[in-house]
Amino acid sequence: MTTPGAGTPLTVGIDIGGTNIRASVVDGTGEVLDTVQYPTPHSAVALESALDRAVRELADRHTLDAVGLAAAGFISRDRTTVRFAPHLPWRDAPVAKRLSERLGLPVLLEHDANAAMWAEYRFGAAAGGHNVVLIAIGTGIGAALLLDGELYRGTHGIAPELGHLQVVPQGRDCGCGKRGCWERYCSGTALAETAIELLATESATSPLAREIVADPGALTGRRVADAAHDDDPLAARVMADFARWLGLGLAFVGDIFDPDLVVIAGGVSSSAPLFLDEAREEYAAAVTGHGHRPLARIRTTQLGEAAGMIGAAELARSALIAGH
Repeated sequence: MTTPGAGTPLTVGIDIGGTNIRASVVDGTGEVLDTVQYPTPHSAVALESALDRAVRELADRHTLDAVGLAAAGFISRDRTTVRFAPHLPWRDAPVAKRLSERLGLPVLLEHDANAAMWAEYRFGAAAGGHNVVLIAIGTGIGAALLLDGELYRGTHGIAPELGHLQVVPQGRDCGCGKRGCWERYCSGTALAETAIELLATESATSPLAREIVADPGALTGRRVADAAHDDDPLAARVMADFARWLGLGLAFVGDIFDPDLVVIAGGVSSSAPLFLDEAREEYAAAVTGHGHRPLARIRTTQLGEAAGMIGAAELARSALIAGH
């Protein structure tokens, strides 16, 4: 039997999340062959040891040629160093160089949203696109930009920070230091906050409302989405508000980049049936030139939570083949 991707290098893609590290062996067709997972340690030394351990565990079962790392935060333009990562213990850390020395393998570092974009472009929802924006909606908003088939990272390697577009002057406080950022109204965190705000204007009659009154600190975006699936009236209002903010933000994105395709990814994308049609309508109504211009297609991820690993592995493979 012929192995998919036979004849091409086998690479490992590692998605370094704030909670878990997930590492997968990926072949040249984007197929995941093997996966390991560890909790994310809280110190830099322990984290790099965990990355080393994950690769070595996979190397016991596969002949590996290179490693790709996907991490949130500011990544250096040469893709070797994590300049700053809000949820990881790295500051100006040459992670790729240190891990490469430990493993004896080439290691490439990439922003997690860029890695997910590349996976969707090569193997998923963005295949065939030319100018594509990926919006990863989870705790906040991550974003990636593909221009004429190439990842765009900006002058210093940190573009595009779309989650921090200011949509509400003097709005909700954001961890970035500003107020009214898009992700403060359109994220998993925002779902819970909006539910609590809306409850202040109505009686606690729905099941979700009663839960909030009993223990507001326990509310999560996932719980709001689950309640919306069950036709909870408060949750339905929250999802309508979320759809409006998503559509308005996408109109900003459309005005700035004029993409042919937008891919919605991240944990919240699994609840897309609750908001995507309404968001498309809001986007179409709000984008400049409404009725007189082509609109971007808006679709959800095909690769889901594996996209970051697949993309990191594929970028490492491409760099290896190119001799970088």
